Amino acid sequence: MRPHRGVLILVLGILGLVGCGIITAIPAWVMGSGDLKEMDAGLIDPAGRSMTQAGKICGIISTILFCLALVGVLIFFLFVAGGAALQQR
Repeated sequence: MRPHRGVLILVLGILGLVGCGIITAIPAWVMGSGDLKEMDAGLIDPAGRSMTQAGKICGIISTILFCLALVGVLIFFLFVAGGAALQQR
């Protein structure tokens, strides 16, 4: 069996929440999913399952928050651009 990467995945997920955003969140999500599948298949040491799950969940939450923030910024700029267009009339 290969050793687990639970600590790495958890660190990437937490970094995604704290400020690195999508750069570390997506790898945490993808690596966590892959490692959990391999743990279920018996290829990776299952001792790090809880850390791997926590890192994956942090990555998912961080990705969702990033997408919501991006949509919010786009809506804000649409309102600013719309207001500027109305001001020029």
